Amino acid sequence: MQANDDVDTRVRKRLRQLRLQYGLTLEEVASRSNIDVSTLSRLESGKRRLALDHLPRLAGALSVTTDELLRAPEAEDPRVRAGSHTHHAITYWPLTRQTAGGLHAFKIRISARRRKPPAELPVHEGQDWMYVLSGQLRLILGERDFTVKPGEAVEFSTWTPHWFGVVDGPVEAITIFGPHGERLHLHD
Repeated sequence: MQANDDVDTRVRKRLRQLRLQYGLTLEEVASRSNIDVSTLSRLESGKRRLALDHLPRLAGALSVTTDELLRAPEAEDPRVRAGSHTHHAITYWPLTRQTAGGLHAFKIRISARRRKPPAELPVHEGQDWMYVLSGQLRLILGERDFTVKPGEAVEFSTWTPHWFGVVDGPVEAITIFGPHGERLHLHD
């Protein structure tokens, strides 16, 4: 029984991978394979067991051989491939993939030119977290002014008026933003 479960799971994952790879909808594959769309959806989600007569029809609908459909899915490339982005004298290198909602991590380099806070400190929804790798980070939170050194981390509510820059030279840090913080820091 275990071997059947493995094959069923493997085909289910491979079916979805191939369908998405070829940019096909459930409806398109269902039509091409002459399998009801709800049945196909349940096959992909594991709510229905795969029958042997499904294999050649699904393979044909995806223009692959049955062997290709039975093959284990290829592992997704784990590397994050996105270019840097510079905004307000800070260069951001993404360390996570862009997904809807959720947290995003960046390596940042704050230019030595970023020394003077704006007249009005920004406030927005969310939470920011930073870990300083090198240099000395200047962090203003409300009326308080902090110097954050390498090896130190800070976490703060972005509802507090805030700004960060450098003390004397460039700063490198790892930062995590929620979706609201990311929009403000990268796109404002």
